[in-house]
Amino acid sequence: MASHRKPRTRILESPAGRRTAVGVGSAALASATLLTQEAGATPAERSIEDVQKEVDHLYHEAERATERYNGAKERTAQQRTRVEQQLDEVAKETARLNESRRELGRLAAAQYRTGGVTPTATFMLAPDPQTYFDQAHLMERLTNREKAAVDQFQVRQAQAAKKRTEAQESLRNLTDSQEQLQESKQEVQTKLSDARKVLDRLTEAEKERLAELERKREEEARRKAEEAARQAELERQQQAEQERREQQQREQEQQEEEEQQEEPPPADPGPSKSEQVLAFAEAQLGKPYVWGATGPDSYDCSGLTQAAWREAGISLPRTTYDQVNAGTQVAKADLQPGDLVFFYDDISHVGIYVGNGQMIHASKPGDDVKYESIDYMPFHSGVRPA
Repeated sequence: MASHRKPRTRILESPAGRRTAVGVGSAALASATLLTQEAGATPAERSIEDVQKEVDHLYHEAERATERYNGAKERTAQQRTRVEQQLDEVAKETARLNESRRELGRLAAAQYRTGGVTPTATFMLAPDPQTYFDQAHLMERLTNREKAAVDQFQVRQAQAAKKRTEAQESLRNLTDSQEQLQESKQEVQTKLSDARKVLDRLTEAEKERLAELERKREEEARRKAEEAARQAELERQQQAEQERREQQQREQEQQEEEEQQEEPPPADPGPSKSEQVLAFAEAQLGKPYVWGATGPDSYDCSGLTQAAWREAGISLPRTTYDQVNAGTQVAKADLQPGDLVFFYDDISHVGIYVGNGQMIHASKPGDDVKYESIDYMPFHSGVRPA
């Protein structure tokens, strides 16, 4: 049977159709060419300053992710310990519950041997123990020993169920923390990989220009630090002179009252906590920055500060977000050697102040533990742990 459908006209057979196809094809080709050019853009087509900003941004993002990783790692370890403890408690409660069950079984067996089905046996054989307990008149038939055994069984059954529920909740929390840990680790690796890709696309000449920009940036930060140090030294000298005059006045007033007998010199108190912190930090100079590291061969920023203050007997939290609350807030102008100095609005970097506007810090991926001006990055706050 012949088909009555009308044959479809092919678009390209008509002149108008061919013109339409050519126009669409040209637009698609132009779009593809533009996308290819954009995708293939190299750092040479941007200013080297833009490249530096991009790399700095990626390193900053990597450090933020590192601090999240450090926090997730600490929570995971704590939750794993908690889960292990709770599983031990579940095992103990289960053992006690089984002992109560065996005691009820012994009572039921003894009563069965004396004849008849006892209340204890009825309880053991009931599909729903609560149904049995609702029958108050049967409870009256239980001996004191049987009732005590049943009560103990109920208590241990409830305790075992509670411990199992707590352990299951902790296991869920542990799983969530492990997922966060993996996500943070992947984010760090992605940001560092992106930064390496940007740097790998640079020519040798561009790398030299980038290094020169970095040197100028460090020099400018150093100049600002030196100027601030000079101003602080001037103020310190003025304050010292004022204190000297006041001291002379006090000595003159007390001269007639002073005893002539010489007192033994005070015992050497030994190095202060801040001196111990600085000595430790200086001993780490030149060691590489490695995200998530806490020493002794490499550090990230908060890992170094935590280890340095541990040397002085002070326990600091693991992350910058917690370390910023681990002491007394100090204004930038009042910083003293050993103080913690924090940077960026998100508090994602920390170093140890050494004086004269300088700090020791675990710098960034690809760099080492080194001296740096505190003006090298946007200053957030200072903290004195002790």
